[in-house]
Amino acid sequence: MMKKFSLLLIVLTCAPLLASGQVVEEIIARVNNQIITRSELARSKDQLKEEVKQQDANNADKVYSEREKDVLRDLIDQQLLLEKGKDMGITGDTDLIKQLDQMRKEMKLDSLEALEKEAVKQGVSWEDFKQTQRNQIITRKVIGEEVGGHLAISKEEEQKFYDEHKSEMEQPEYIRLSEILVAPKTSDPAKPAADASQPNQPADEAAKQAADAAALSAAEAKANDLLKQIREGAAFEDVAKKNSDGPSAADGGTLGMFKRGQLAKELEDKTFAMKAGDVTDVIRTKQGYVILKVVDHQQAGIPPMKDVMPKIEDALYYQKLQPALRAFLTKLREEAYIDIKLGYLDSGASPNQTKPVETAAAKEADAKKLNKKKKKLGIL
Repeated sequence: MMKKFSLLLIVLTCAPLLASGQVVEEIIARVNNQIITRSELARSKDQLKEEVKQQDANNADKVYSEREKDVLRDLIDQQLLLEKGKDMGITGDTDLIKQLDQMRKEMKLDSLEALEKEAVKQGVSWEDFKQTQRNQIITRKVIGEEVGGHLAISKEEEQKFYDEHKSEMEQPEYIRLSEILVAPKTSDPAKPAADASQPNQPADEAAKQAADAAALSAAEAKANDLLKQIREGAAFEDVAKKNSDGPSAADGGTLGMFKRGQLAKELEDKTFAMKAGDVTDVIRTKQGYVILKVVDHQQAGIPPMKDVMPKIEDALYYQKLQPALRAFLTKLREEAYIDIKLGYLDSGASPNQTKPVETAAAKEADAKKLNKKKKKLGIL
């Protein structure tokens, strides 16, 4: 459901606006040689409404009212970043293919054609859908290279953040597990089970019991052989992918995180006594025989700084990124020609921006761009 909702949000950024009959299109902003229309602003506001509902349904109206004033700013930001990306020679073509394929996998679709059909169901052309994705890739790359790549985090800042947020980092004991499941397979699964209510079928029942026992024995032997391979150096993840009958086989057996009380007592007693990297012996379960690997084992309490360093670095990076990004976008504004129609506000405007002089040629170019957008949206 979440994946389809994400697709809907993407579609909202490029789908036609169908608001109370006919749309009267108009230009509300010019950013260099690009235009922003009233319907684009309306679509972005619709997208924001959907986002805040998903994030915090109880306070959606309040959050929307706080962020609505920045919608036009964000559209101008995007135009500036896309133009910067063009100057830098960033096309996003290779990353687009990878991103679309990742979306396909997350939505459990068989092909890109199936993803295209999902987009079309939402009322947007496949080309527009791909262009929206490409724009996101380009803006991320520009931000990463021009802003994020210049941020520096000192050891003192890392230590200060750790000391100030220790209470937030306190955690219960937990482990991360991966598994290899070997399920018993009877030699004649199509044969119907004996009807226990009829005593004249003892031979069939005995045969079934013998087949089940043989299947169980074969599964145990296979599990022991797989464990032997792992003990001799085979990668647990590779063995799981090739041999596990569990649903996590494709992910190398990854099961996820478990706290105390979430596993069967026998499994908890075994695994919580192990260190990260340890592998259990073969264990009999209802599903068959399993081999478990403790991928990570965190003790209760405040983790050592080295164990949470990635989280600290991410938090400090994003703390610094926002003001640095706004400073970068202010600089781009001051180097650009931006004209906002009376009655609309760019909340990211700089007092040092240069307002373009409107000429007949500029008006004609704007009219051509507006007609092109109208045709694309199906207004004409």
